[in-house]
Amino acid sequence: MAEEEVQVFGFRSGPFSLRVELALKLKAVDYQHIEEDLLNNKSDLLLKYNPIYKKVPVLVHNGNPISESLVILEYIEHNWTHNPIFPAHPYDRALARFWAKYIDDMVVPAVHKISRSMEKEREKAIEEAQKTLEPLENELESKKFFGGEEIGLVDIVGLILAGWIPAIEEALGFELLITHRFPNLKKWTEEFVNHHVAKQVMPQKDGLVAFLKNVALNRKN
Repeated sequence: MAEEEVQVFGFRSGPFSLRVELALKLKAVDYQHIEEDLLNNKSDLLLKYNPIYKKVPVLVHNGNPISESLVILEYIEHNWTHNPIFPAHPYDRALARFWAKYIDDMVVPAVHKISRSMEKEREKAIEEAQKTLEPLENELESKKFFGGEEIGLVDIVGLILAGWIPAIEEALGFELLITHRFPNLKKWTEEFVNHHVAKQVMPQKDGLVAFLKNVALNRKN
């Protein structure tokens, strides 16, 4: 069998391309990471491979580009069937897709709203975001990961909670994941960031905090 060529066009200070990289790492698929300068200088290849949205992530497999992180995760699962990241049972798969979409449709916009809000608006934005987190808190119950004992689709999509929320909290000086209100999510966050594979792709918190502070400063100027 000819050697496969796998490339990930991404941005390591953002969570979406790291979803793709984590999935590939969990499946032990070798790939090349290509860092994109999304603010100042998007590459010609990125614009070629994703002419509609012009953003990361883009997975290029043997010259064929796929964009949008949830779509890419589906592709990865179907193309490399070992070390599955989706549940085996159709009902459980449907639930995993539901919660993954919930994170993208509800949680991610709420977290973005906090990071963009002025201080006088932040308290309301934090409360709105906490309301979106409550269903995830209840869904976790006593499980180690959303996928059970191993990281699965919902955990991969939810890595923004484990990596970016703590960094946003420190950068902007507030608390979103309050321990007494979200004990399951707090425990899950610790399990996730200490997972031996997740450690390989998750950015260092200090670097992420510095990046977020810089973004906030530029937004004010």
